[in-house]
Amino acid sequence: MNIDPACELKLGNLFQAAGLAPEDVVVIRHTLNAGGLETRADAMGPNLLPYTREQGHNNKLGRNPPGIWLNFLATSGRRARFIRAYENYGEVHEERTDVWRFFDLRPSTVFAAMTDRLVIEWTADTVNWAKAGRTAGSLSVVEIADPQTEPFPGFDSLLISYQELQAVVSDDRYSQWRTALSSVQGIYLIADTKSGKLYVGKADGAERLFGRWSDYARNGHGGNVALRELAGADAAHARHFQFSILRVFSPSAPTSQVDAAENHFKRALLSRQTGHNRN
Repeated sequence: MNIDPACELKLGNLFQAAGLAPEDVVVIRHTLNAGGLETRADAMGPNLLPYTREQGHNNKLGRNPPGIWLNFLATSGRRARFIRAYENYGEVHEERTDVWRFFDLRPSTVFAAMTDRLVIEWTADTVNWAKAGRTAGSLSVVEIADPQTEPFPGFDSLLISYQELQAVVSDDRYSQWRTALSSVQGIYLIADTKSGKLYVGKADGAERLFGRWSDYARNGHGGNVALRELAGADAAHARHFQFSILRVFSPSAPTSQVDAAENHFKRALLSRQTGHNRN
């Protein structure tokens, strides 16, 4: 919905509705730039956390930043759209360098229902990228967009990046996807777009496709040996993964049938010899 200017809805009103004390909040406005968050996918995906937790000494966050960090992404003009909240558990002092300090930030559910929906108007001094809660409370709320439902493309047409998979798992817009993926067993393919290597996996039993893919969205490797090794060398390597479905089965299909299909695709795609499958 668009906000009637006469209503004068402010970000502080949303703090109050969420039970947030202004002194416990900092609002950060991120912009896309080379060497930082380069794309919207970076800002909406796993790159936001390592980028945000690294801060310079004595910058606008102050010596002891508050407990809740609300992150917005600059869009057009002075507008900024809410992307994620983090809870600050304090500086990790052993990581401190002469230039940088690093904070233990963890995802927070604060404003989760307004992810990619809440739009505020920043002040004219856009160089001022961080505002304490008491100051940020006066920022105007210009839009709280209605959530849009993303239609499920069908099992044969599904082809998504790792960032998109994370949205499928967590974003209400993808409820149709979650219903469909929760209803079938299946054989899936993960393509490593950096190396070209393939991984063939199966989702069977009660776990089904949505349950199995939720593991990847959470940790980037799903517990698989070769993919875990990649994550060990580069915690963000999963950003190179692309997910698709090779075959689906009804929930009642026997395990032997699913296993046979998995073995067939591993042989057909040479994923043991040239890919990431180890068995």
